[in-house]
Amino acid sequence: MDESYITRNKETLDRMQRLLVQLNDEDYGREIGHGWTVVAALAHLAFWDRITLTRLEEWEHSGKRPERLPDAVNDARLEQWRAMPPQEAAREVVEAAEAVDRKISALAPELREEILAEGYPRLLDRAPHRREHLEEIERVVPLG
Repeated sequence: MDESYITRNKETLDRMQRLLVQLNDEDYGREIGHGWTVVAALAHLAFWDRITLTRLEEWEHSGKRPERLPDAVNDARLEQWRAMPPQEAAREVVEAAEAVDRKISALAPELREEILAEGYPRLLDRAPHRREHLEEIERVVPLG
């Protein structure tokens, strides 16, 4: 079984941590588009990594895939994410990524194969979602 998603997850977590040490308070408020700010994107990533962790645990314990979540969740949470204190968002995005990455690495290979076979690769490969938002942030934040 190809487990390159574990490596990609680690790479995006490392990238996230390198980015966070360069941000100042002003950077967190920068708009990245469509009403989103840097802090909102970070809180969003943390939220979805936590949701993914919960869904993986549910699948692992019940043996059944969890239901899909509605896309409206992002719209419903955006204002809360924008209002989150920057350092809380920075801490939470790293903690959530680390927690879900640990869970993914620890899952039984049979369950990982089942998740992929059922068409849920993003439950295992968190890198594309992280990369998407990290690129948005890097476009608007001047980094050294």
